[in-house]
Amino acid sequence: MKKIIPFFTILTILCSCKNEIVKKPNHLIERNKMVDIMYDMSILEGIKTVNPSSLDTFKINSNNYIYKKYKIDSLQFAQNNIYYASDYKEYKLMFEEIKSRLDKNSSLMESVVKIENKKIAARKLAEEKAKAKKVADSMKKAKKEIKLKKVADSIKKIKTAKTLDSIKKIKKKKKLL
Repeated sequence: MKKIIPFFTILTILCSCKNEIVKKPNHLIERNKMVDIMYDMSILEGIKTVNPSSLDTFKINSNNYIYKKYKIDSLQFAQNNIYYASDYKEYKLMFEEIKSRLDKNSSLMESVVKIENKKIAARKLAEEKAKAKKVADSMKKAKKEIKLKKVADSIKKIKTAKTLDSIKKIKKKKKLL
């Protein structure tokens, strides 16, 4: 009995003094909002990975964009991220939720990309047809110009021939006189 009392005392102390490793932040971000923030960050990181210049083109700093969108600052995000990460099971669930959202939107994005690729292909085809038509039109124009030149040359030849004939006739008349 004497050994049981100290055992229960120590057990009670250990159970009641459950120390949190990380203190709860003063400005705690709700779990769902934190998941949204981490989801948006994942998307922006994906954009950076696939096309690094796209964010630079529009001069977007992904972290600042997230902070403005959710009206938080970097310190608040860091503190909340550490707080949620301290509970491994909960943090893992958050990441699984983010992953499922990304997977769901991935198939949606693939269909959007296919549609965009079809539009681009149709635009290129239309441009190629327009170029081909221009080439055909310019070839027709060149053929017409060649025909006109030939006709003009023929007319010149005829005129020259008539002029020569006229000169010959005049010379013959002069000789006859």
